[in-house]
Amino acid sequence: MTNLSCSLWIFVARTDTSFLLQTIPHLVKVNNFPFEEKVLAVDTAPLIGDKVIRPFIGTMKELRECTEKLLQAGVVDRVVDINYDANYHKQVYKKHFCTPIRFTHNYKGYPILGSIFCIEECKSDYILHFDSDMLMYQQSNHNWIEEAVKLMEENPQMMFVRPLAGPPTNETKSDYYDVFKTFGSRVYLINRQRFDKFIPLPVIWRNYNKKWMNHLPTQIKTVLSNLTGKGKLDSWEIMVTQRLKQTDYFRANLTNPAAWTLHPKDRSPAFLTALPNIIARIEAGDFPAQQAGKYDLIPEAWY
Repeated sequence: MTNLSCSLWIFVARTDTSFLLQTIPHLVKVNNFPFEEKVLAVDTAPLIGDKVIRPFIGTMKELRECTEKLLQAGVVDRVVDINYDANYHKQVYKKHFCTPIRFTHNYKGYPILGSIFCIEECKSDYILHFDSDMLMYQQSNHNWIEEAVKLMEENPQMMFVRPLAGPPTNETKSDYYDVFKTFGSRVYLINRQRFDKFIPLPVIWRNYNKKWMNHLPTQIKTVLSNLTGKGKLDSWEIMVTQRLKQTDYFRANLTNPAAWTLHPKDRSPAFLTALPNIIARIEAGDFPAQQAGKYDLIPEAWY
């Protein structure tokens, strides 16, 4: 392993209060890496988009209590609020998009400014980002982050790296990686200096109801949005994907079955009840046969 440093940053919001006291200790434990810092980035903004209809939305007080428990238990080193100061917003958007944009979140309520904030405020060479609902397995004698950093140091066009998506199948290769020109924001490892060469990102707006407006230049759409507060800003994922397609950079999915991730979409009482057992099974490398090769957790296979 080189002497390059890496920090772990995890998003938390009011929508996560029902599970984060289980998922975050789990993610820190299984990644098993000497992080320079383990940080929770708290989204304090009002919920918008589909986040408003999520089940079990906690209060900001409940979220603060959860993050304080994780801090006191030494699971994380620091808890920081995403910086929504107007000057900061303007400054980092100028760097990452070359233009002011009124919205801090995409149309679904995902924190675009928050994504940028974590990258900008991290002090390490590398940043590993996880959304707080992710689940992961890693074999005890394996270290996917070391493997990923080594690959990134050897491949200057490798912009993002993540572990295998979903538990392995019998066909899963045990070495190297698959190349993609698409990006996923739930988990990624990046070299921060390299990411600085990758930006600025293209600004992308969702289609308007008034069809003629879709033909307007992006710059005009952005000006109109800033003036009116209307318009749907597309996902950071989509913008990063578009930038990957414009450049020689790519995302690598490691194919080593010694580390893999699962994404649970379910937020039902049945899922929350089953979660401790699901985490225990995943940490032991155990999973239902029908989950093999599938990235999204299949509820009926687990509980």
